[in-house]
Amino acid sequence: MVQRLTYKRRHCYATKSNKTRVQRTPGGRLSIQYVQKRASVPTCASGRQKLQGIPALRPTAMSQKLLSRKNKTVHRAYGGHLCGKVVRERIMRAFLVEEQKIVKKVLKLQAEKAG
Repeated sequence: MVQRLTYKRRHCYATKSNKTRVQRTPGGRLSIQYVQKRASVPTCASGRQKLQGIPALRPTAMSQKLLSRKNKTVHRAYGGHLCGKVVRERIMRAFLVEEQKIVKKVLKLQAEKAG
């Protein structure tokens, strides 16, 4: 006859947080092993691109006690929040806007001199 298994922890409902699997012990008995939830990969805030260099961990494992700051971010502006492609785009856009302002100013001065 098959061995009957029961939950070890508090509640007995088959919820997402209460997933188990049957594990055979070295003694030949069957026991329940609780399975942790899978962690989602950190994604870029604009779009759904995965952030490279940042591990896919559960929020508790990302805490300050368990993981240092250098393992949670990438060393650049908006490191753990935006991917490098988006940051490069933003820098280029800001640079081009400033250049456009300067060109406008120069054209205005030239128009005043000629007129």
